[in-house]
Order: sequence, then C-alpha cells, then structure tokens
Amino acid sequence: MAQAAKTRTYLWKGVDKSGAKLKGELNATDPTVIKAILRKQGITAKQISRKLELGIGGKIKPLDIAIITRQLATMIKAGVPMIQALEIIAEGAEKPKIRELLDNIKIEVASGNSFTSALRKRPLYFDELYCSLIESGEKSGTLETLLDRVAGYKEKSESLKKKIKKAMIYPIAILVVAAIVSAILLVKVVPQFAQVFTSFGADLPWLTQQVVDASEYLQSDGWKVIIAIIVIGFAFKETYKRSMSFRNIVDRGLLRVPVIGAVIHNSSIARFTRTLSTTFAAGVPLVEALESVAGATGNIVYKNAVLKIKQDVSTGRQLNFAMRSSGVFPSLAIQLTAIGEESGSLDGMLGKAADFYEEVVDTIVDSLSALMEPVIMVVLGVIIGTLIIAMYLPIFQMGQVV
Repeated sequence: MAQAAKTRTYLWKGVDKSGAKLKGELNATDPTVIKAILRKQGITAKQISRKLELGIGGKIKPLDIAIITRQLATMIKAGVPMIQALEIIAEGAEKPKIRELLDNIKIEVASGNSFTSALRKRPLYFDELYCSLIESGEKSGTLETLLDRVAGYKEKSESLKKKIKKAMIYPIAILVVAAIVSAILLVKVVPQFAQVFTSFGADLPWLTQQVVDASEYLQSDGWKVIIAIIVIGFAFKETYKRSMSFRNIVDRGLLRVPVIGAVIHNSSIARFTRTLSTTFAAGVPLVEALESVAGATGNIVYKNAVLKIKQDVSTGRQLNFAMRSSGVFPSLAIQLTAIGEESGSLDGMLGKAADFYEEVVDTIVDSLSALMEPVIMVVLGVIIGTLIIAMYLPIFQMGQVV
C-alpha cells in the first residue's frame, strides 16, 4: 500500500483579479496543490515557500523523547500494536522532525526489524542505556513494562536536569546583570563626569582615575572585550569536551563551590541511584548496568568512582562495600543499598534513595532562588555605590580645599 504524502504548511504571495497583493498560508502536500487552490479563488500565485516552523519544529529534545516513550508505553499497555501506536503518536506530534523520526522507525518495524534495532540506528536520540532497556523488554516479552519504566526514568531525569539548570542560571544571571549595569554606567554616565573633571586641572583620586580609564577603554575598545569573552567561552567549552584532565579539574572545582557544589553532589547521587534502579529492575546484570550508569552521573568525579565500583563488583565485592570504598557516596545511600542487597530488593531501595536525593536537590534549588534576590541587590548596590563614590571623590576633595 502506497504511503500517503505528508501535508506541509506553505507561505504564499499573489495578486487577485483586481491586482491587489495578497498573502497567506495553506496546508498541502506540495506547491502545485497550493497553486490550484489559489487559482480556484481567483488568485495568481507569485511566490510559494515552505514555512519554517522554528517555534515548534526545532530539534528533538530529550524531553520530547520522554513524552514519546510515555505515550508509547500507554498505548502498548492498552493493547495497541507497535506500528499503529507509532503512527498515532506521529500524527499528533507538533514538531515535523518528531513526525519524520517516528515515521522512519515505523517503516523499519513494519519491514520486519526489531524496535530496538530501529532505535540503535538513531543514537542521537536514543542512547545505549535506552536501547539496552528496550532490548531487555523485547527479549523478555515485557516491552510495555520496560517502556513504562524507561518513560518514568526519562521524566525524572529531565526534571532533575531542569532543576540543575535553574540552580546554575542564578549565579550567571547575577554576573550578566552586573556586567550590563556596569557597562551602561561606564559608557553613558561616567563620561559626563569626566568632562567636568578635566576642567579641574588637578590630579584625580586613584579610584576615580581607574573608573575614568575603564570608561575610556570601553568606549574605544569595548568590542575587544566582547570578542575576548566569546573566544574564552568557546575555548572553555571545547577544552572541557576534549580534555579529560581539564574536565576533571573543572568538575572537582564545581563540587567545592558553595550551594552549587551541593546541587551537583546530590544530583549525581540521584542520577546514579535512579539509573541503577531502572537498569537493575529491567534485568540488566549489575556489572553491565554500572557501565551504563557511569556516563549518566553528569560529573567526571562520580563517573570515575562508578567505574571503580564496577571493577570491584566484577571481582565479587558487594555493591555497598564498593560504594563505601569510593569515598564519594554518603552513608544514607550506602545503607539503603546494603538493605536492598540483603533483602533482595535492590532496585526498590535504590529508587527510594533516588527519590530522597531528588527532593534534596529540589529543596536546595528553592532555597537558592530565595537567596539570590538579596544577593543580586547587594552586588548591584556595591557596583553602583563604588561608581558613585568614585565620581564624587574629586568634588569632595575640592570642597575640603575650599
């Protein structure tokens, strides 16, 4: 059976019989259909172009994959066949790239390939951990259960990432606001005072001179500062991606930063316990599960610790003892793991540990939100106060001389 052509949105411009210019958008399979529709309306098409759906048609995000997984889990549980489920989800997707992704997967599954093999061909959207869990479900005949677990894992993982980003945004916001306020004052306000100071014919106080020099530099060479910031930012990002030693230094340093370090520490433990709980519950062997978990911790310090734990466990050591010897896991996580190992409910106890540490991250982020407002006011107050003092020092000195 031939596959139906996809309907797309097109922007058009044309003229009617009176010569008036018109424009609009229509949904059709191709521009030829658009021309035919407009012709019936008495409009001559002059230009037709496909609409770029930037708002809803951007790249596929991890949260999109989480939503797709949840929808697929719900439909498979309801008894909907895989091919039909993929088709229904694709039809309801807003992003064209999601529709294309699901259509391609559906075609491969319909041609006899396994769902897992179709996913493995798209590592950009489905990582090895995701594919391994789905493969376990297909092999054991419990795909609907595994899809449900993976969906829950992805949703909690994305929720945790959102909290971490929120925690990181506040310090950056303070720096950005402080830089913008300082730049405006130096470029717009300080030059007005500088003109007055030149008429004094006397040496300016050290602080005032530094501020005036900074103002003159920004006015003449401010573009160099902007370029330097961009270059440094790009170099930092690339070095962090390519150099393990540099990444190790940065990640260890972040763990020592007040508040931010606590967020990263607790989020890494939450990721470790949540991922290990999900993979172990799916029937993945512990040593193999730890290999997948290492990359999910989000911090090189914890990644190295998990790889060391994997080596210890592969030699027959219990997980809780391996965690203790790593030196990076708190006693609560270790004790819950030990209880899980002794009671035969490791996945359940790891899940409880993940819930606890996710709540800790949530609490820290909320506290950080409340703390940052007065911090922003203090930082801006110091900057503005320093500039005001610097501008009025020469006037105070003149008053003393008089």
